[in-house]
Amino acid sequence: MHLQVPDKTFTRAEVAKHKTEDSVWFIIDSVVYDVSDFLDAHPGGEAVLRQVAGTDATVAFYNLHRHEVLQKYGDLAIGTIEGEKQSIITPQIGDLSPVPYAEPLWLTPQFKSPYFNDSHRRLQRAMREFNDKYVNPEAIEKERSGEYIGQELVERMSAAGVLHMRMGPGKHLHGVSLLDGAVDGKEFDYFHDMICCQEGVRPACRGFQDGNMAGMVIGLTCVLNFGHKNPALKKRVTDDVFSGKKKICLAITEAFAGSDVAGLRTTATKTADGKHYIVNGTKKWITNGVFSDYFVVGVTTGKGLSVLLIERSEGVETKPIKTSYSPTAGTTYITFDNVKVPVENLLGEEDKGIYVILSNFNHERWIMSCATIRYMRLVVEESLKWAHQRIVFKKRLIDQPVIRQKLAKMIALCESHQSWLETITYQMTKMSYPEQAKHLGGPIALLKMSATRAAHEIADEAVQIWGGRGLTQTGMGRVIENFNRTYKFDSILGGAEEVLADLGVRQAMKFMPKAVL
Repeated sequence: MHLQVPDKTFTRAEVAKHKTEDSVWFIIDSVVYDVSDFLDAHPGGEAVLRQVAGTDATVAFYNLHRHEVLQKYGDLAIGTIEGEKQSIITPQIGDLSPVPYAEPLWLTPQFKSPYFNDSHRRLQRAMREFNDKYVNPEAIEKERSGEYIGQELVERMSAAGVLHMRMGPGKHLHGVSLLDGAVDGKEFDYFHDMICCQEGVRPACRGFQDGNMAGMVIGLTCVLNFGHKNPALKKRVTDDVFSGKKKICLAITEAFAGSDVAGLRTTATKTADGKHYIVNGTKKWITNGVFSDYFVVGVTTGKGLSVLLIERSEGVETKPIKTSYSPTAGTTYITFDNVKVPVENLLGEEDKGIYVILSNFNHERWIMSCATIRYMRLVVEESLKWAHQRIVFKKRLIDQPVIRQKLAKMIALCESHQSWLETITYQMTKMSYPEQAKHLGGPIALLKMSATRAAHEIADEAVQIWGGRGLTQTGMGRVIENFNRTYKFDSILGGAEEVLADLGVRQAMKFMPKAVL
């Protein structure tokens, strides 16, 4: 679809006359723009517009801007050139990108996949439309301002079943309307889960990506899977969170214990009557903690680790932590000062909380892999667009062999990791939760480790392609800058690359037969 402009037509000769002090017109892709009253407001200054007055500025414009800018300033269009038609397509809400490699192969018409069926395609379309309409605009604004996600959007996602789907397959989806019936909760599998995650990455706002209920994705899982000892508490918390009325986060990491979960120092000591735990300690780098109402907390209970659900109350203090991505993520330092917690808030078994924590890691790391790999694809798409429109030394960037080599490397890394992700996801659909814990911990760890290494390579190549724009937080290079600044989060969060690499090999060692030595 092309830009919607007034029906009036002009000749090129007419446009050429409008290069005076009081009248500045030019042409972009056969559309005539009158910027006479926009000169002072132009972000790039008045002189830039006067330089192209009366001319066809198509090449000059696309050497500096993306097509979406014309949508933003569509009211400046006054008509078209007589006998000519627009050639540039304007993306519409929900559309797939026509750029090669901009979508995973299963969404590309000429390619087939054994993993995806009609329900996956319906969900993908519905998720993209929902995000394009409601999530993406807020993501871009909140990424810039650092404000937390708006309650209206959270409640909209709740009503659409989006919050429920973020938790992956399970009984919590049964009977829930998911995007007006795009998919039945009983048939929702890990490929549907992948789609929800990867579609959510497309705003290219890494801080908001985590600020958009990432704490729920990794925290509520523990309640759903290990809250069976207190059904009333489990129901209250899940109802609160799925309704969007309250927020939850996972609080494991401490200043002295990151990937070394066994080194936790936060203590939970039982009272003399055995009815409560008294919790003391601190947590650091906790996503969504600033605005959370519930905290799923790793504590030491004497003989081992335990996991408690702690509600925001007296003695719980949260402070924002400044990081290299947007404050909208709600990254937090938490202090627990003699916090009284009912023993019924124990998740799983006392002193066996390590199993609660470890069981959560597979899905968390898989989700992070989904997101990293999809963000890599966004960078490939943006770089392909840029290379085709940027003119340097009288040639497009894409006409330079060195640029094509960089793009080839980026595409190969992106496609290979998406394929690996889909292979592991298929195994997840065929394994029970305990089987996944036994067989997929190592492969998922290696996938995440490799994906974040690939992200490092892609970020580096992309910045070289984009030059100064790849370091600029606004304008055409915004996606590249955001990715380059924030890809390291996924190489640390959920387990550092080195720890995950070692885990992957150690799990393989367990299954190494002695007979082959």
